[in-house]
Amino acid sequence: MIFSSDNAAPAAPEVMQAMLAANEGHAASYGGDEIMTRVSARIRKIFEAPEAAVYLVPTGTSANALALATICPPWATIYCATHAHIAEDECAAPEFYTGGAKLSLIAGDDARMDVEALARALKYAAPAGVHNVQRGAVSMSTVTEMGAVYSLEHMRAIADLAHKHDLPVHLDGARFANALVALGCTPAEMSWKAGVDVLSFGGTKNGLMGVEAVVFFDPKHAWEFELRRKRGGHLFSKHRYLSAQMEAYLAEDLWLKLAARANEATQRLATGLAACEGFSLLHPAEANMIFATWPRRAHDALAAAGAKYYQWPHDAEATGPADELISARLVTSWHTTDAEIARFTSVFASAR
Repeated sequence: MIFSSDNAAPAAPEVMQAMLAANEGHAASYGGDEIMTRVSARIRKIFEAPEAAVYLVPTGTSANALALATICPPWATIYCATHAHIAEDECAAPEFYTGGAKLSLIAGDDARMDVEALARALKYAAPAGVHNVQRGAVSMSTVTEMGAVYSLEHMRAIADLAHKHDLPVHLDGARFANALVALGCTPAEMSWKAGVDVLSFGGTKNGLMGVEAVVFFDPKHAWEFELRRKRGGHLFSKHRYLSAQMEAYLAEDLWLKLAARANEATQRLATGLAACEGFSLLHPAEANMIFATWPRRAHDALAAAGAKYYQWPHDAEATGPADELISARLVTSWHTTDAEIARFTSVFASAR
């Protein structure tokens, strides 16, 4: 019963097989391998973006931080949701890689930026000119830190507002596939057609061993990103192993199939738990995460049965009344089984 993170799931068998196949013979280094040529072409086709510049990096943090550094100068600010991953979970990497750009946090329900709140922040930015931090970029996530998914209309409204102020838009797509499956749209509709200028296209949380793509829909940023990736220490010499993972991920829509499994597992888990006494959702479970609250007695029973997940936030006391409500986050993955879901629900329901 592992619901701690989709990062905890293994790599998909197809990915491991592709890496073994890539291990035969010699291949050009630093992204010059033939597999990467095919990956770039495939991503351009999937996103209906023939001019896009495509790069691979090993982590989501490097994808976000290097992409943002390429589009935002150090004297500016990046507008993002109050609970954005770049604000809460990347150890100031965006600030570090941009050379000092700050993050301006914008409130909104379920960790989605409110359009009107962003409009107010942009309207009153830098009133004293050179004495103030300048407007720099806007960053949003496909699946928020609270498990919600931005609608296409919401994304377009944010992007239109950003572009009205000549600001580039970054999309943190660590769970891009999960959001895409949830919305039932095309990759183009959820990226450049919605006003996104640069995308961090995730894979590690969805069956890859460790690789993310950075996609610039305007290739004018390509050379600067290449320099920043090298200078930042994220250009792999044996790049073919990154390329092989991504090629397997995209082949025969594996990325969408894996995301669909994860999303479906969340819906089955949420449905089962909703019938249990004391269970209450805190945020919409629209992709592959559940944020909910339930009595301590159920938490204790689940822990004793070996369930792994995070209390959220991580501040619950070790002991307390059995009926005390404690919040938690549950994350499903492509590897989550019906047996895990059934056992978790059964233990929860039987806790007295």
